[in-house]
Amino acid sequence: MTPAEIAKVQDYLFKTFKTKGLEIKPRKQKDSAEVFIDDEFVGVVYVDEDEAGSYLFEMAILKEDL
Repeated sequence: MTPAEIAKVQDYLFKTFKTKGLEIKPRKQKDSAEVFIDDEFVGVVYVDEDEAGSYLFEMAILKEDL
């Protein structure tokens, strides 16, 4: 993801989750970025290949975390 895409998605997630502790960091893969809340990894945002300008957020919730 480009820095502009990361900034746009990060702004959206700030508003959605109502937290400023959220940060999106680029990955080596150009089609995605990692999402952190207060320095804890929570998921990955992917560029949606089927719909230009859209993104997919994937977050796993493990049994051990519940």
